[in-house]
Amino acid sequence: MDKYYEEAEAVIAQVKRVVIGKDACIQKAMAAILAGGHILIEDIPGVGKTTLARAFSNAMDLESRRIQFTPDVMPSDLVGFSMYQKKEDQFIYQPGAVMCNLFLGDEINRTSPKTQSALLEVMEEGSATVDGVTRKVPRPFVVMATQNPVGSVGTQKLPESQLDRFMICMTMGYPELEDEIAIAKGKSLGVDVELIEPVISAAELIVLQEKTADVFVEDSMYRYICNLVQASRQNGYIALGLSPRATLAIVTMAKAIAFLHRRDYVVPEDVAEIFLDVSAHRILLNAKARAGHMSAADVLKELLQKEKKPVIRKK
Repeated sequence: MDKYYEEAEAVIAQVKRVVIGKDACIQKAMAAILAGGHILIEDIPGVGKTTLARAFSNAMDLESRRIQFTPDVMPSDLVGFSMYQKKEDQFIYQPGAVMCNLFLGDEINRTSPKTQSALLEVMEEGSATVDGVTRKVPRPFVVMATQNPVGSVGTQKLPESQLDRFMICMTMGYPELEDEIAIAKGKSLGVDVELIEPVISAAELIVLQEKTADVFVEDSMYRYICNLVQASRQNGYIALGLSPRATLAIVTMAKAIAFLHRRDYVVPEDVAEIFLDVSAHRILLNAKARAGHMSAADVLKELLQKEKKPVIRKK
């Protein structure tokens, strides 16, 4: 297994060359990719969201495409369309932007609900339907989307059904002073995302995803995760608790984090490490929480503290 651990670590090391001071974000993004999930990054403009996606794409030699979402972006821009070719005397399919390995959707909450729905189908089904014909997207397939905070000019809140399709939602935030100095120096010296070297291929990433899926989860860990999910549905501050899709996301993300920690089994600390990133965007707080100035992170941390952790025998 050491070979596979080293490949994953090599990808992370390449991304760290251009994304400075965001090691936790890089690790969680890599875990989501290994888990076969999609990533939503909610943050203000200019903190490196696009750079993060491009760096992962280059490090894993993935075919990537990017769309800057605006109100006039159409579903056909994503899934493609059929165009009549006189020479062939038939309609020929023209692939859309999602026909790639890593699709970057910038400012996803600026586009229309119709376009968001088209992306939703691709994320959920792994396929795009055009003129009644369904075509599978390439494997591996990852959507890395960014959105500006709700309230920014021209943005609208994503529906809960779409948020639930993202395995994790994370915030990068402003860099610390020393990291910002390093970023400024790097840019002035020409350190750019194009310098990222491919260390694995798309086929090797699929193998890593398969190895991640094989990570062992003990029955007591399944019960622990499900108890946390059930607690979210009975919490006095939460109006909309975690869905069964969230349960699966917690399990797969915990496996991926365990893999990145060079373990072939999951422990409670793996769940704690990713629980907020998997869960915060999926719950809806009620008026009582808002009145008490409780955030989703506050409520979820409380759930983690109250739930009894199983004792896992170290292998």
